[in-house]
Amino acid sequence: MGIKPLGARVVIKRSEALEKTEGGLILSASAKEKPQEAEVLAVGPGTEDEKMEVKVGDKVIFSKYGGTELKYGGEDYIIMSQRDILAVIE
Repeated sequence: MGIKPLGARVVIKRSEALEKTEGGLILSASAKEKPQEAEVLAVGPGTEDEKMEVKVGDKVIFSKYGGTELKYGGEDYIIMSQRDILAVIE
């Protein structure tokens, strides 16, 4: 990965959206809701005021409107403040 976040920021990659509902209905592209689950791919060094609590490889749930979406090397990523991460999935 060629993206190195600064401060207390992380780079995440969103999980894939579900293609089917639990009942077996196939969803169209416009009906799919973007998941709020992601994998942490890179972590900044933190700051004096905010130590990093997540690490590379963590599966996380993040704020719906947090972060900045970007395309790099043909892939979609999100750079966000660690504060926009709500939980780590264990």
